[in-house]
Amino acid sequence: MAEQHHHLFHHNKDGENSVDGENPVDYKKEEKHKKHLEELGGLGVASAGTYALHEKHEAKKDPEQAHKHKVEEEIAAVAGVGAGGYAFHEHHKKKEAKKEDKEANGKEHHLPF
Repeated sequence: MAEQHHHLFHHNKDGENSVDGENPVDYKKEEKHKKHLEELGGLGVASAGTYALHEKHEAKKDPEQAHKHKVEEEIAAVAGVGAGGYAFHEHHKKKEAKKEDKEANGKEHHLPF
């Protein structure tokens, strides 16, 4: 039985870009998708930051449960940092897709210096 590999994109050694060996890769679509994921990461940062501020306020407002609110504030802060890292990662993947699109369409000009 043939083993199947499930990858998003396959690059052939001869320079031809394809998915499953037949259709050319649509780098514009990939770039748009990465931009969308980057924006979702940014929304995650904003929402986690907002929740962390909310929990900080609740810790001051409710001294009996202050420890619980401080822990939840820290968890929200860590989630915000993680979402920021994800957004940063997707930003670089978007830049790669844009560069590959230029190279695939022959629009990339390499200067001699």
